[in-house]
Amino acid sequence: MAKLIYSAITSLDGYVADEDGNFDWAAPDEEVHAFVNDLERPVGTYLYGRRMYEVMVFWETAGELADQPSFVQDFAEIWRAADKIVYSKTLETPSSARTRIERDFDAEAVRQMKASAEYDLTVGGPDLAAQAFRAGLVDECHLFVAPVVVGGGRPSFPDNLRLELELLDERRFASGVVHLHYRTR
Repeated sequence: MAKLIYSAITSLDGYVADEDGNFDWAAPDEEVHAFVNDLERPVGTYLYGRRMYEVMVFWETAGELADQPSFVQDFAEIWRAADKIVYSKTLETPSSARTRIERDFDAEAVRQMKASAEYDLTVGGPDLAAQAFRAGLVDECHLFVAPVVVGGGRPSFPDNLRLELELLDERRFASGVVHLHYRTR
């Protein structure tokens, strides 16, 4: 059975975006990006909410620019090779290949995808992840904690969520970013 993985870059105080919606402080350097690329290689399907999809669709064409560094081109290839499911009531057509739109998050359908998938799935964006967490679907978390305190904004985890986690691995990067890999219990 495939795993459903929640992965996020978060501030030290637990936000994926600041109060103005900015997340420029979260841009990974080459070392972190290359590590993320290796984590994403076994992913076969990305589950996104509309907002996260609109951020990530950049990767549909990012690798086509010759002046992009190799780690950026690598991630673009990884992203384009995976299927994408976007949960949105408003998005009419996807802006990327291998993408379908679902109007509602269906926990049972995701459970069935996990059971039949050859490759892992990820859930991107804290709002969609909240639904997956509450349905008991998330198997692992990869958190990249950036050395910044933003003081408020969009939290990386939903309110009123209690999870017991087991630390599987951690890694410190030269930039001060720390990767924490947890399994849910």
